[in-house]
Amino acid sequence: MKVLVAGATGAIGRPLVAKLVERGHEVTGMTRSESRRERIESLGARSVVADALDPEAVAGAVAAAEPEVIVHELTAIGPDMNMKKLYETFGPTNRLRTEGTDHLLSAAKAAGVRRFVAQSFAPLIYERAGSLVKTEEDPVDAHPPEAIASVLDAVKHVEHAVTHAEGIEGLVLRYGGFYGEGTSMDPQAGGAQIAAIRGRRFPIVGSGGAVWSFIHVDDGAEATAIAVERGEPGIYNVVDDAPAPVREWLPAVARAIGAKPPRHFPKWLGRLFAGEMGVLMMTELRGSSNEKAKRELGWRPRHASIWEGLAEPGPAAGSRAASGA
Repeated sequence: MKVLVAGATGAIGRPLVAKLVERGHEVTGMTRSESRRERIESLGARSVVADALDPEAVAGAVAAAEPEVIVHELTAIGPDMNMKKLYETFGPTNRLRTEGTDHLLSAAKAAGVRRFVAQSFAPLIYERAGSLVKTEEDPVDAHPPEAIASVLDAVKHVEHAVTHAEGIEGLVLRYGGFYGEGTSMDPQAGGAQIAAIRGRRFPIVGSGGAVWSFIHVDDGAEATAIAVERGEPGIYNVVDDAPAPVREWLPAVARAIGAKPPRHFPKWLGRLFAGEMGVLMMTELRGSSNEKAKRELGWRPRHASIWEGLAEPGPAAGSRAASGA
């Protein structure tokens, strides 16, 4: 098939382009930077430059690629995340998830695109009550804290727009937290979160009872490549097999990368360093189940847990053998 990947140089975009080319698809990678075209073309794909916030540029890129399927992996999250200033950190990505989504869908309808696969984010979407591990049938957070309201609104916009797009098979993939090449959890490149764990600057706050779900970027790309080819429209959690509370996964990750155990901070101290959002992420988040993606997409993550994935020797831990919310 002809496939357009928007966000082709991102953490999921890069391995996804490579996988789609390997599967025999005719792939066009969309990037906003002329300097990144060579990176896309080195993977065996065509490249096109377009600013996703410019509707005419997007329409031209889609018309030129003539895709049957569009994959929306557009984000603009830098390597350093300030938990106290999430609006500034996620502001550009919020626009890509609202305006950018609308531009891509409008261009897709005009070009007769059959299928549309879009990125969402499992860790923040679910209601922070009830079961600790959520399925796609569980309710989303209707009353998020003010600090993340705009982020969650943008994610909800993607999900609703894609799954309700008239005449298009819309699939939304709720990825877990990324690790591997091009992410802040890249041990080979010294990602920011890996460096914080090694430097004991990533503490367990309060109970550490928040449950996190992760996904290795190569596993996420594999699930996305499958979703391009098959699967009913709808929402899928794309996470690994081991949702775990912070108090369990963080020490396990520290051991996997050869770091000292994390420190423990009370809530009041964590609030000083990371704000209310940082405390929430340590004490209230819910994990996600991948059973639907396994059952309906026939997908299985190669890395069962983040601590096992990071413990792999050599470049595999950073996904270089296979190939950066």
